[in-house]
Amino acid sequence: MNLVKSNKKEEFFPSLLSDFFDNNRFFGNRWLDREFNNSLPAVNIKEDGKQFEIEFAAPGFSKNDFKIDVENDVMTVSAEKKQENNEEHKHFTRKEFSYNSFSRSFTLPQSVNADKIDARYADGVLHLQVPKKEEAKALPKKQIKVE
Repeated sequence: MNLVKSNKKEEFFPSLLSDFFDNNRFFGNRWLDREFNNSLPAVNIKEDGKQFEIEFAAPGFSKNDFKIDVENDVMTVSAEKKQENNEEHKHFTRKEFSYNSFSRSFTLPQSVNADKIDARYADGVLHLQVPKKEEAKALPKKQIKVE
């Protein structure tokens, strides 16, 4: 296929503008999805017979930045960090600030003991241990002898 050039000036600008503003890679849903997903920390969830282990990749926070709430079988993990730097010199003042936050919610299964959730933060990873209720824990395999 060959590119066809036109001598009409009125077609050049609408084409140029529509190419820029209609570009889905920049203004479309994929761009918004990518930006939104980058603001949420990656999460790993593991389950064994005794508990669920949840890990959040959240570098740059401190343990005091996190808030973990459980209400009506929904656990919400959120964090907020504000930082402000001021630099004053004889001829200028520079002020920089940053703000980072996220919030993720999980519906907990009925088998979870929400009163015993444990959380710790180390090396940029928030670790949650969500134990199962005693009656929900996996029982050891039992062999039944046929007589």
